[in-house]
Amino acid sequence: MIRLAREQGSNLNITALTRLFGISRSSLYRIEGQSADVAIRDEIYAIAIDWPQYGYRTVTKELQRRGFRVNAKRVRRIMRIEGLLCRRKPSRGLPYRKHGYGAHPNLARGLKPTAINQLWVTDFTYVRLFGAYLFVAIVLDAHSRRCIGWAIAPHFRTELTIEALQMALRRRNPKAGLIHHSDRGGSYSADDYVSILRGRGIKISMSRPATPSDNAICERFMRTFKSEEIRVRDYLDHADARRLIARFLDHTYNERRLHSSLGYRPPAEFESMINEATLMPIPA
Repeated sequence: MIRLAREQGSNLNITALTRLFGISRSSLYRIEGQSADVAIRDEIYAIAIDWPQYGYRTVTKELQRRGFRVNAKRVRRIMRIEGLLCRRKPSRGLPYRKHGYGAHPNLARGLKPTAINQLWVTDFTYVRLFGAYLFVAIVLDAHSRRCIGWAIAPHFRTELTIEALQMALRRRNPKAGLIHHSDRGGSYSADDYVSILRGRGIKISMSRPATPSDNAICERFMRTFKSEEIRVRDYLDHADARRLIARFLDHTYNERRLHSSLGYRPPAEFESMINEATLMPIPA
């Protein structure tokens, strides 16, 4: 009512409107706000269907990208009323055996990459599949948070992490000097894996013992991957898991999911902005 009167250029002011309809000024604003909340609520539900693990901050940014003028407080209030605020449950990991391979110093500590292919981070996780396990290894570019390599197998031998690394190398073909960071797991310390890195002139970096925060970017990605893909799926078999996980990593995560550290943009969009800025002509 208020918005319509303003758009139509009505001569009636807010006080005149309240007298005309026999309501108080605060009631008129409340009715107007509730009407606008309905449209926002419907759009929040649409976002929640695609992104059930989005928090209210990311939902706010997605709404703004869709043309809504809202702030985080309003979105949080609506999501709380509708029961859409996320509650994440902690999960237990698998135990891993010690290995006898050597370790490498942490070269990534305090490093903030300013371009792609300066720092790659890698890790793995597992998927429960009808009493068995599938293992997923990934490689991320630390600057754009883009998943550039992945592999899936019913085992966690070195071949799994090598396959993910080889995919990243084919997709990016990085120059010598790139830093590859991982934890101290045996698959990343194995001779076959290390020899590939050294053959490409890639520097090897590893987290300190029992310090997952040294690989915080990968740890945060894995939380997203588990909560938004693995825990919401019932994979039929290995082939079904591979198809759906590939779609999540290469399409959903890389091209659609908003990332707070990238200004609430998907990794692919962030990289395209970097490329456009690089190719932009410099004025004389």
